[in-house]
Amino acid sequence: MNHTSIEELKNIAKDLRKTSLTMIYTAQSGHPGGSLSAADLMAALYFKEMNVDPKNPKWEDRDRFVLSKGHVCPIQYSALAHKGFFPYEEIYTLRQHGSILQGHPDMKRTKGIDISTGSLGQGLSAGVGMALAGKMDEKSYRTFVLVGDGECQEGQIWEAAQTAVKYELDNLVVFVDDNRLQCDGICDEVMPTQDLKKKFEAFGFDTRRIDGHDMESIVKTLDEIREAKNGKPKCVVLDTVKGKGVSYMEDVVGWHGKAPNKEQYEQAISEIEGGF
Repeated sequence: MNHTSIEELKNIAKDLRKTSLTMIYTAQSGHPGGSLSAADLMAALYFKEMNVDPKNPKWEDRDRFVLSKGHVCPIQYSALAHKGFFPYEEIYTLRQHGSILQGHPDMKRTKGIDISTGSLGQGLSAGVGMALAGKMDEKSYRTFVLVGDGECQEGQIWEAAQTAVKYELDNLVVFVDDNRLQCDGICDEVMPTQDLKKKFEAFGFDTRRIDGHDMESIVKTLDEIREAKNGKPKCVVLDTVKGKGVSYMEDVVGWHGKAPNKEQYEQAISEIEGGF
């Protein structure tokens, strides 16, 4: 764990938001809404909580991270770039042919990516496997998985949850980015979600619900679950806002997978710099 202050983490989250939008604007392709809703968590994980080494990305004892909602990879790429896993200039190549930064995370192309993702609902299974391997090998690393609220309607999520509870994987932490806006593939309607805190609790997880944009709450919760050696996998449901930090994107399902134009991009950067 790093000794990064709350204010520093808030500023890092701003930088991650700006970098994500710069990537998507430059590519004129990508998913800004869910990238922005996950920015505060990613800042806290990569710059305070997770034990990772940019100089040794395959370090055997590193903490693992799985971005199950792989379409929001710009926010993870931003964290990896700011952390020093690859040169910052690579952000301008998002989704280009031959780039190390593809439209979904690719563990064979990008340093710091622990598993390739993109097919929704599969990431938690991969995370459970990593956590189980850690237990079997008597390793101290932890596995963190970020899932979207929409993909929690996939049955595979709950099969993985059952397995995590069965094997008492208290080295597994699942975060749900519960921004309550799901794209149906066309982005012309909002689809309903479930009470995911209650559902993970019913499966046997040690579960909490917090404000996913309150850095103090995020850090406090990370401190609590690090010390909770109760034999239960952990779940933190994050109440978030899709497009957080940009007025015209907030709570608008149409910004699930659309790039801003020049005027919109400049307004977004200005608003993020100015604070929420």
